[in-house]
Amino acid sequence: MQSQGTFGSSGPELRGSNITLAKITKETEIGNRQTKIVCTLGPACWEVSQLEELIEAGMSVARFNFSHGDHEGHKACLDRLREAAANKNTHVAVLLDTKGPEIRSGFFADGAKKIDLVKGESIVLTADYSFLGDNKKLACSYGSIASSVTPGQSILVADGSLVLTVLSCDVESREVTCRIENNASIGERKNMNLPGVVVDLPTLTEKDIRDIQEWGVKNGADFIAASFVRKASDVHKIREVLGEEGKDIQVICKIENLEGLENYPDILAATDGIMVARGDLGMEIPPEKVFLAQKMMIREANIAGKP
Repeated sequence: MQSQGTFGSSGPELRGSNITLAKITKETEIGNRQTKIVCTLGPACWEVSQLEELIEAGMSVARFNFSHGDHEGHKACLDRLREAAANKNTHVAVLLDTKGPEIRSGFFADGAKKIDLVKGESIVLTADYSFLGDNKKLACSYGSIASSVTPGQSILVADGSLVLTVLSCDVESREVTCRIENNASIGERKNMNLPGVVVDLPTLTEKDIRDIQEWGVKNGADFIAASFVRKASDVHKIREVLGEEGKDIQVICKIENLEGLENYPDILAATDGIMVARGDLGMEIPPEKVFLAQKMMIREANIAGKP
């Protein structure tokens, strides 16, 4: 069992005894700062002058979110970033954050922008994504939903603002009947989470592969932040996609679901670094347990000497 502190003549010594008022009030020496600051770039901060301000404030890594935008737009932002870094005579690392696999609800019939759902009523989810839905039946982009979930399981829609409980599954028709657990009004194409379900989706989509090879490798990215990594083989696949030309690009695995947590030791051994995606993880495990998962992952990463 790991000791929680050291023992002196007067009893156990608690951690933090080296922190003094002088340390707290002493001016911070930015040049000695070890913590890295990752900034997501977007329209609000992507002009050269704004990027220079971010660099002065301590930006270490620029995150390019490939859930939005296109290659041309991201390349223009990258050029401005490198211009700003050159102006400040420094280097800012580039992180490509993949979109990853996703499950979304479908579109609505009759041009509706929102539908109102009532607690206690039933709704059918269909894997036919061409179906235009309403408050009785809704399309789901995950083709294997009927064979993946079981009665009693929860389905979370729109970041958990809508909770559904599975009542029955019809694998042949690829439909799932659910009970609505709370009143909600949702729009089209909202994200869906299946807590505890091992989903039959690739970690790297075709879009992700194009983004990595045609943008990340081509433009000299420093890191790939891989979304929804669930097992060590996902990391090996990313390195395969990077190929010889991108072999020096480091892989940062985002742990976002229960499967990733369960396979964490193997993922940690295969990756260069870990990112704890607390928002998505809080959809998979009880929110009050997220900090425990975070502490566990950080501790194991520290032991492995990985950020």
